[in-house]
Amino acid sequence: MSYIDRNLIAGERVVYRTRLHWLVLVMPVLFVVVVLLPLAWFLANGAWRNLAWVPLAVGLLVLLPAIVKRQSSDFAVTNKRVMLKAGVFTTHSVELLLNKIEAIAVNQGFGGRVFGYGDIVVTGSGGTREAFTLIQAPLAFRRAVQSVSDAATTAASG
Repeated sequence: MSYIDRNLIAGERVVYRTRLHWLVLVMPVLFVVVVLLPLAWFLANGAWRNLAWVPLAVGLLVLLPAIVKRQSSDFAVTNKRVMLKAGVFTTHSVELLLNKIEAIAVNQGFGGRVFGYGDIVVTGSGGTREAFTLIQAPLAFRRAVQSVSDAATTAASG
């Protein structure tokens, strides 16, 4: 069960959920494919045949933290608040009520626009700013917050 699901309050439902973009895996995968796999092949076909497993074990140690980082990060918009959590051993979590959010800024470079990732900065009342990087579909996240906020405002006034 995810952090978001464990911390929902009575009557709260998830409207939108996302996580870190797959881009967090690119550099570790490139390192394994470009450096470690050729090294393992070289060792397996040479005099050091019995040490060919070492680069493969190092590759696993390189990939595992990136996979865990992506899988353990959770970002959600519910009908009552915005919930953001990143990290495993040291976690950074933010939960803001929708009526306490002043702004959500999205920063995307050219690569972010092409591949669908970006940074979000959530500004709460009182000037608190929380930044999260490499979020998958940050514009959809912001739209979800805006649509839920608009629905709550309409329901309150109607």
